[in-house]
Amino acid sequence: MRLGVLDVGSNTVHLLLVDAHRGARPLPAFSHKADLRLAAHLDEDDKLSEEGERLLRAFVEDALQIAEDKGAETLVAFATSAVREAVNGEEVLERLREGTQVDIQALSGADEARLTFLAVRRWFGWSSGRLLVVDIGGGSLEIATGLDEDPDVAISLPLGAGRLTRDWFAADPPSAEETRKLRRHVRAEIARHAGEIVRFGKPDHAVATSKTFKQLARIAGAAPSSEGPYAKRVLRGDDLTEWADKLPRMTGVERAELPGVSERRGPQLAAGAIVADAAMDLFGLRQMEVCPWALREGVILRRLDMITG
Repeated sequence: MRLGVLDVGSNTVHLLLVDAHRGARPLPAFSHKADLRLAAHLDEDDKLSEEGERLLRAFVEDALQIAEDKGAETLVAFATSAVREAVNGEEVLERLREGTQVDIQALSGADEARLTFLAVRRWFGWSSGRLLVVDIGGGSLEIATGLDEDPDVAISLPLGAGRLTRDWFAADPPSAEETRKLRRHVRAEIARHAGEIVRFGKPDHAVATSKTFKQLARIAGAAPSSEGPYAKRVLRGDDLTEWADKLPRMTGVERAELPGVSERRGPQLAAGAIVADAAMDLFGLRQMEVCPWALREGVILRRLDMITG
């Protein structure tokens, strides 16, 4: 069957169409996305602005037409931290449901972590043993660990790369003081919750997902995307620590000139590196393997389980 997945993220809204059936990996068939930066459309009262809602509705309407044109049988839609945390987020989603008939569900942070974990488990399989999965999004950081397809614990922290860049960096590049304060904040926040993870024991396999980790691995020497999803990509702690020091001293434009870094991701990569470095250090990880599957694939797999199970 052809399945459409509409991912309303804090930065990017993405429609992915896949051909999928039970017992086979989902095969991407078509992709359409736009950089709406919904988190930047939250006003001082944490309400999604009328402009932000207008942009989202226009994308959803386009996505519906594209999904129909491409033969999608089902459309699954979800929203992450920007809409979830908006004071009027549910009101916005209800108006979208009424106006477009698309039922966009706001995922909790824990659900994001669980679904991402499911995708990683399916990708690497049972031989990976206990997994520790870390995902850095635009608005939040998700961490999960477990032996099965459902993790023992799944947590979400407000440490997304885009959020931190907006809230903590006033200059480009940020000042040394801004960088120091952010580093201290990130480490304190992760350390506050680290016990929930480490009490389950040391992982057999530490895995990173998300664009942030993919780009950090690439600038640290991992294989480019042109080598395909099956190329093994590893991010080593020593390399990451070096880049977590370098990136805040570069401008967003300079970061975007690094291999594998996009122009729109360059500005937030420094904050992402600070979060990634803190997570690896506080969990005692020497390296993490980058997984090509993440939240969207987890949503697809869960839906297939529900349809065919």
